[in-house]
Amino acid sequence: MSELTLETAQAILASTLRAARTRGFKPLSVVVYDARGAIKAAASEDGTSLKRMEIAMGKAQGALAMGLGSRALHKMATDRPHFIAGVTHAVGGFMVPVPGGVLIKDSQGHLLGAVGVSGDTSDNDEIAAAGGIEAAGLTFDAGA
Repeated sequence: MSELTLETAQAILASTLRAARTRGFKPLSVVVYDARGAIKAAASEDGTSLKRMEIAMGKAQGALAMGLGSRALHKMATDRPHFIAGVTHAVGGFMVPVPGGVLIKDSQGHLLGAVGVSGDTSDNDEIAAAGGIEAAGLTFDAGA
């Protein structure tokens, strides 16, 4: 697989929400981008708070921009806050450096895109995204 198809993106989205419901997470917003940064699928569950989708987008776009899962970006933000502030500015403000932005890779490790999730704790957002990616038969990179 060399690109993320709409069908696969929709499967990741549905599986991410299913993983969250199975675990009793709060309502989520989920966005799936392909490797070039185009939105392939997005949804917000009933009951999400205002701007959750924008937060999910920032998690995924930051992961794509840096080629790292947002857990790694969170560590960078702690260790090198001025660097992350500069990168956030360089990417037009669309970077949220906390867990929940997860890279999508194929079995050979090629980057296919990213999933961003927001609505529960950052750790739970990441768990949901990883579950959705794995359910689609792909590999996730959360930046651990």
